[in-house]
Amino acid sequence: MTMGSGSAATAHAIPRCRWRLARSCRTGAKFASGCGDSSAPDTASGFRVALLTPGSIRDGGWNQSAYEGLERIRAELGAEIAHQEAKTPQDFESGFRDFAARGFRLVFGHGFEFQDAAAKVSKEYPDTIFVTTSGSTIRANVAPIVFELEEATFVLGFLGARMSARSKVGAIGGVKIPSVESTFTAFAAGATRARPHADVTVSYIGSWTDVSAAREATLAQVASGVDVVIHNANEAAAGFFQAVSESPNVWAFGTNKNQNDRAPERVLASATLDVPRALVLVAQEVKSGSFNARAMRFGLRSGVVAIEWNERLREKIPAELKDEVAKLQADVASGSVSVPRGSF
Repeated sequence: MTMGSGSAATAHAIPRCRWRLARSCRTGAKFASGCGDSSAPDTASGFRVALLTPGSIRDGGWNQSAYEGLERIRAELGAEIAHQEAKTPQDFESGFRDFAARGFRLVFGHGFEFQDAAAKVSKEYPDTIFVTTSGSTIRANVAPIVFELEEATFVLGFLGARMSARSKVGAIGGVKIPSVESTFTAFAAGATRARPHADVTVSYIGSWTDVSAAREATLAQVASGVDVVIHNANEAAAGFFQAVSESPNVWAFGTNKNQNDRAPERVLASATLDVPRALVLVAQEVKSGSFNARAMRFGLRSGVVAIEWNERLREKIPAELKDEVAKLQADVASGSVSVPRGSF
């Protein structure tokens, strides 16, 4: 395998944070102050849950799925919910601190980048539970959800290399953080399992929101001969999908949510996360008082991680290859095939 890397960082003005607050349907509720035993159960009228995301909840992927989870927590658990965009480490810390000070029982930081701020603020607010949706930081009231998306990107890497006419596949990332790198490492490992001499090119644009940069980086890979591409770029992925739509001899994969309809003639499948389900499961534990801090892992076997196929394009995949991919997916889910993952 040869693995290239490119980057083009772009500076952006940071917009003012936007607050989204929705009360439960119960009227006259009195909310808990955050005092007391952190493992004690919450009543429906006192359960408050907040979410920090690193970007827009209209990104059609990572952030949108988290907000959908927050809305499910309100609908299913009767919680009061709130949301804030937080794009810098200072925003992460101030967001956690403000929600905790206001008596929110559970605060999610949506991504690997939130764990340092969670660990710091958790010392000041021991009765608030801080959960990050990636990472490895565990404290008495801090824990990560670990989405093993690598299991799905590994399988798609295998498929991608076999579908490539040139054995050249690529990946477009937003910000270069360990959790994103890990998904691409697994994608590359899947590609070389299929074709040992596969060429894997990885490019980072240094932004979650720069649509133009994502489009340019994708087109640059295509121009270099890459004919199968995957992304992990959040809102900036709009540019990725624009580029593959303009490239008739290229196949693509979506990530985080089912993005098959973003470029329906080019996207073979999406590596998806049922983020809403995972967030609800955690919130149920916190509300009931059964929560204990640990790494909460979800992979293919759990059903939280999945591969969702574009049925319009399934016929483009040779029958024999479909069978190979199905077997590989089953073997990964069962643990009989191990998938490389970054240590973070």
